[in-house]
Amino acid sequence: MSVSGQIFYVAGAGVSGLTLALALARSGATVIVLERNSVISEFGAGLQISPNARRVLDRLGLDEAIAARSLEPEGIDIYPFGRRSPLVTLTLGQTMRDRFGAPYAVMHRADLVDALYKATRRFANIDILFGVRSWDAVSHANGVTISIDEADGQTRTSRARALVGADGVHSQTRRTLLDGPQAQYQKRVAWRTLLPFDSVAGELALDRVSVLFASGCHIVCYPLPHRRQVNIALFAKAARHTETGTAPTLPSALAESRRIGTILAAAGQTWTPWPLFTVDAPSWHKGNIGLVGDAAHAMVPFQAQGAAMGIEDAAVLAPLLVNESSPETAFARFEAIRRARVTHVAQTALSNGRAFHMAWPFSAARDLVISAQGSEGHLKRLEWLYGHDTSQPTP
Repeated sequence: MSVSGQIFYVAGAGVSGLTLALALARSGATVIVLERNSVISEFGAGLQISPNARRVLDRLGLDEAIAARSLEPEGIDIYPFGRRSPLVTLTLGQTMRDRFGAPYAVMHRADLVDALYKATRRFANIDILFGVRSWDAVSHANGVTISIDEADGQTRTSRARALVGADGVHSQTRRTLLDGPQAQYQKRVAWRTLLPFDSVAGELALDRVSVLFASGCHIVCYPLPHRRQVNIALFAKAARHTETGTAPTLPSALAESRRIGTILAAAGQTWTPWPLFTVDAPSWHKGNIGLVGDAAHAMVPFQAQGAAMGIEDAAVLAPLLVNESSPETAFARFEAIRRARVTHVAQTALSNGRAFHMAWPFSAARDLVISAQGSEGHLKRLEWLYGHDTSQPTP
């Protein structure tokens, strides 16, 4: 079968799904994306795009679109609790371009999804079905048969070479088609909001990322200049998760930090909770049905790599799907290539979360280590992460 005769279905029009659709379409395949929402919609706020993910997006032709809506921060200011000046500023900016061949950027998640969506509109061989009510799929020797209940109530049945679930942490594809596990709540919630520049200008640098540590929680802040807003994500422990509420319940001692107090006062009741779930699926595929991104391996966000791993997944899986003898072989090779790396990233993120939330005196030891590593220690420590190139052969 020629590449132009291959049809693939992708469930989910988020970062992973749209990146995969672009990568497949650029190879000449036909892609149909199934999306439950009636329009492109991305829940969330900020997003960090590290060089390992950015080089993938640039190769898909998104460099200018991302550059227009993102910021390349000069560094990351690290603030232990109560400290007025940064303990250290981790170097980013031009150094990241020079060392890793691509920039480190921050942007609004919805802006990235919008850029990806507009890029798909330039391909006649990508079709996105919005408002899909439900769908089912059966894998067989010649591909998959997919039944779709569309927005208008009509039902269509189609055949394709493969179906890829890019439908997020609570993936229907994983749970119902692959008999995979439920996502596991990690007893932490990310509270997110967007604040006007002026509300925090005296407390946070507006050309850098700021990370504020406290016992049992931490806050990540970075500017979104083209929106004139600052993204704020406050990560705190919570025994039970909730999808409702307007503000986090936090220790009163946090207000003793003027910087944190200013942020909390500016945010008021504007917080949106995001319960943190992870996924450890024993298998990412069955027959001609597979998974990418959070659907396969959702992780805690303490290395800011969840979206990046989905972007990398798409870059690795697309050429395998169009070139291997069968989708089942492609999915098996994909998992063999990706699982060890994703596991390493997930473990790093978990370790970071423990360090970020340390109480005294352990936090003092943490701060000594961070200070000793200096402003460029992270470049060597994370070479394996940021320097990774999905286009290079994997041993």
